[in-house]
Amino acid sequence: MREWSGPLSPRTFIQPAGGSALRIGYPCINRGIGCSANRTFRLASYSDERLLATARGNLAYLEKILAWNVQHGILFFRITSDLIPFASHPVCTAGWQEEFRDEFARLGEFIRSNGIRISMHPDQFIVLNAPDPDVVARSIAELTYHAAVLDLLLLDGTAKIQLHVGGMYGDREGSIARFVQVYDTLDPAIRRRLVIENDDRRFTAADCLAIHGEIKIPVIFDVFHHACNSSGEGVPEMIQRITGTWKRADGTMMVDYSSQHPEKRAGSHADHIDTKDFSQFLAISKPVDMDIMLEIKDKEASALAAIAIAKADSRFVLQ
Repeated sequence: MREWSGPLSPRTFIQPAGGSALRIGYPCINRGIGCSANRTFRLASYSDERLLATARGNLAYLEKILAWNVQHGILFFRITSDLIPFASHPVCTAGWQEEFRDEFARLGEFIRSNGIRISMHPDQFIVLNAPDPDVVARSIAELTYHAAVLDLLLLDGTAKIQLHVGGMYGDREGSIARFVQVYDTLDPAIRRRLVIENDDRRFTAADCLAIHGEIKIPVIFDVFHHACNSSGEGVPEMIQRITGTWKRADGTMMVDYSSQHPEKRAGSHADHIDTKDFSQFLAISKPVDMDIMLEIKDKEASALAAIAIAKADSRFVLQ
């Protein structure tokens, strides 16, 4: 494990080193090394001491995962939302930000120095367009926590928090209007990081582009969700439209990629990467730069297979 010294100023944000035109990544857990940074515990057994001990272990595991990823050329990673358990819950009184400030700074230095792209993705219960104001308040609290993690890592605005638009509630236009209204009230620390993605049942990529037209929020293109739920646009067309939602300060467009599991219901993610399908996706996505998050069950195993394919792509840079 590489050691880092001289933590940076907690108020300094530095652009990531390097800058591949195409990175490959996977979310949260490395199954091969049996390493997970999302250990948690039951709310009923909460104590500040238990939270700090659990979070300390999670941060140590995250460091191991990132080091393994760099060794294998995997330069895109989604950090688990459970890194600091219950951080947005009212029960949490632990001063975890100050307790782990130096640990976060060291991890952030490693991330930047190796040109790693980082994202986070709150779970499905984080809904900004909910009619219930209590749900919205809890959702904003959770987004505040996510933004705090990325800020403590001293990462710039290219480190993103991705979110679905939310529920339809029987009124597509009204639900979109509520999302826009709540977005406009968010703290700038959240807005600089927030991006939206199309989902597999409700809001299409075209819906997300319409929202971008109102508030200029970047859009993540989920390729598999588009196959399940679209307005009929082709993938190359949608990639060209969505890449324009990403400004320089947002970094390279982020894409979520998976494919249909051959033996499960429609919309079920594959256990392992379909190499033929992935090769075709790379071919039709040229020449657009993108960072690809593989939402595939076997995590880093599919990432390694994807890198073996991507090495033949002129956009791919192995650092």
